[in-house]
Amino acid sequence: MSAEPSLLAVFAHPDDESLAAGGVLARHAATGARTAVVTATWAEGTHRAAELAEALRILGADGPRLLGYADARVPESAPGAPRWCDAPLDETVRRLVAHIREFRPQILVTHDAYGGPSGHPDHVHTHRITVLAAQAAGLGQLYPAAGEPWQPGALYLATFPASAVAALGDVAGARKAVYGVPDEQVTATVDVGAWLERKLAAVLAHRSEVERGALPGLVAALPQSERERLFSVEWYIRHDLAPVVGPQTALTP
Repeated sequence: MSAEPSLLAVFAHPDDESLAAGGVLARHAATGARTAVVTATWAEGTHRAAELAEALRILGADGPRLLGYADARVPESAPGAPRWCDAPLDETVRRLVAHIREFRPQILVTHDAYGGPSGHPDHVHTHRITVLAAQAAGLGQLYPAAGEPWQPGALYLATFPASAVAALGDVAGARKAVYGVPDEQVTATVDVGAWLERKLAAVLAHRSEVERGALPGLVAALPQSERERLFSVEWYIRHDLAPVVGPQTALTP
């Protein structure tokens, strides 16, 4: 028996999994729990898909599960495919339901309603699709061709409390707004310090984002003390999905 429940994370882009939930993914995998990540954008064969595979290897998760839609701001991320935000709603929910029913996780993890601190439209859309798919996966008359029904016990939204926004804003700089939820909405504060080295290695595996100065690049430039201060804790908002939820579906602090 693994000490942690099985976990399926759903994020918009390669690198979101490492930045938002890398510590929890690493911790679950270290105890023998099954972990996997569905990534909405970027296609197989692209450089970021290869970087994602390396990051997931570092975190101990299964190989990439790419939906293969285009990043809203990077058309070449999936040549010939629609943008994630433009794809038909029913199609995207059905495809995610198929992953949930195949993997059969006890816990789902995704972006919060803001789409995390950056508010990226792909993140916001991923939140909405995952919330719909989390409910639909347990209903046998919805998408019957997508597999046998499976209801995860809980959905955790990776988030950032308002009290910590200033610290992250110092890293992001004045280039963009940083979104945080009211502190009282946070229901799980997880100390991932023991897995910080693995989490940061996964973040830095997204080499193209490091090189272009995106958030992984900003992380790479930080002194170790700042990395520890900013990334040793992960915050989540829990939503129960199953009628009876036991401790086996909890992210322990």
